[in-house]
Amino acid sequence: MIRNILIVILTVAVVGAGVWGYQEHQDKNTILINAENNYQRAFHDLSYQMDLLHEKLGGTIAMNSSKSLSPALADVWRISSDARSQVGQLPLTLLPFNKTEEFLSNIGTFSYRTAVRNLDDEPLSKDEQKTLKNLYKQSGKIKDELRKVQHLTLKNNLRWMDVELALASGKETADNTIIDGFKTVEKHAKGYDEKNLQNPSVVSFQKRDENYEDLKGEKISKNDAIALAKKYSGINQPKKVEVTENRKGSSFGFYNVVLANDRGHEATMDVTKKGGYPIWFIDTREVSNQQISLNEAMNKADDFLKRHDYKDLEMSESIQYDSVGLFTYVTNQDGVRIYPESIKVKVALDNGQIIGFAADDYLKGSKKRKLPEPDLTLEEAQAKLNPDLKVLENRKAVIVNNLGNEVLCYEFMGTMDHDTYRMYINAENGVEEKVDKLKNAEPVYEDVL
Repeated sequence: MIRNILIVILTVAVVGAGVWGYQEHQDKNTILINAENNYQRAFHDLSYQMDLLHEKLGGTIAMNSSKSLSPALADVWRISSDARSQVGQLPLTLLPFNKTEEFLSNIGTFSYRTAVRNLDDEPLSKDEQKTLKNLYKQSGKIKDELRKVQHLTLKNNLRWMDVELALASGKETADNTIIDGFKTVEKHAKGYDEKNLQNPSVVSFQKRDENYEDLKGEKISKNDAIALAKKYSGINQPKKVEVTENRKGSSFGFYNVVLANDRGHEATMDVTKKGGYPIWFIDTREVSNQQISLNEAMNKADDFLKRHDYKDLEMSESIQYDSVGLFTYVTNQDGVRIYPESIKVKVALDNGQIIGFAADDYLKGSKKRKLPEPDLTLEEAQAKLNPDLKVLENRKAVIVNNLGNEVLCYEFMGTMDHDTYRMYINAENGVEEKVDKLKNAEPVYEDVL
């Protein structure tokens, strides 16, 4: 009897394990198929966008009317942005592909810069016409290479998941049609970069300093990085400590530190090797119900920044998400807000603990700027605003505009109808550089049936 019961139990267990294993296998296959479909869609969309881009650039070369050229160049800008978006969705993070992204960025920058100016008063120069032809020629080469890769992937039923595995395992040096094809695309884009980017009318967004070259200080050790992570996270006696260095090929050196204690706190931090500057950290603990106000949390964030020797900062924005407060601080230089130098601090509203910190923009943009004197007065700048806007605050600020340039502006905070806006008027020429609609308070849905 007992033997029969044991046989039944074992049989049920084996069947259950089989069913569970089969279900796990099916779930894994579903995830892989979904990822593969997303990669395929992004790649074919990229090929299509490059076809459109080449065709549209070809059309602009033949145009002579500003009424036709401006909207055509605006289309070029939009298409190049879409193409860059598709590149970002492909599994190429471990494959150097920055030249192609930069090439697309250069097309977007040139076309946007040209489209927004008055071409009747300032038509295309000979150098700009030459640049346009070079962009057209180079986009054609990249389009053709992408079409070759597309043909081979369809013909041979190649999978993008195999590309991701090859890159992750470091086996991309083996014969791989997709990887080899994209290396050729990158080679063409690099050739353009070396030969044609001397033209000052083409200034890529990526030409701005995107690393930490201006940081001061000596190289720190792993133990220094651990000590810094303990100081920021408050986990002084961790049960787990893990430190990894940046992989070969990274554009800057950093340590990644993970600390965990026995109370459910696990904090992760990236620290620059040069100077030991925290780039970001996050504590993954569960946050319970709100016990302190957003204003009290802001005071906690203020104290945190002061304790860690961040100076001349001013809180520019505060947002609450459930039981978490997120605060953005920017540098205040001589009464001018420097928005490219920003730090974000996340505070748990259950006990006021700092559970997140991001200083990436601050480290990249931090420098002493020589601020120009504005050509417009405050009153002249305010006259450029929508007359229906009720201005509540105003100040001077430095922002990065759509062309990737830092510009001195008058910043206005105001309301219109039931919405709040933040608007930036260029202090030199009166151009409306940027308009941000601020988020309204989130509605409460708990009582909705």
